[in-house]
Amino acid sequence: MSPAYHPRAYMTGMRNVSRGLTSRTKILETMEQGRTRISEISEKSKLGPACVNYHLKLMLQQKIVHVVQTGREGRWTPTKYGQEKLFT
Repeated sequence: MSPAYHPRAYMTGMRNVSRGLTSRTKILETMEQGRTRISEISEKSKLGPACVNYHLKLMLQQKIVHVVQTGREGRWTPTKYGQEKLFT
């Protein structure tokens, strides 16, 4: 049986390999708990900062997340668009 991935973890126009889906699922679940900075997401999800940054930038391109720059680190938040396009 395949593991349950977050619905927003799936990307369009690219291969959705298990490792990437797992990482994006951890990131999205951590963001839903209120963590918004890469350092916080990395610490809570047990993923490296480079991995978190890579996947957040991919999700930003797909409009699944949004970033507001505050100093050196940005505050990342999930958007409604990424979820809505799955059902339209």
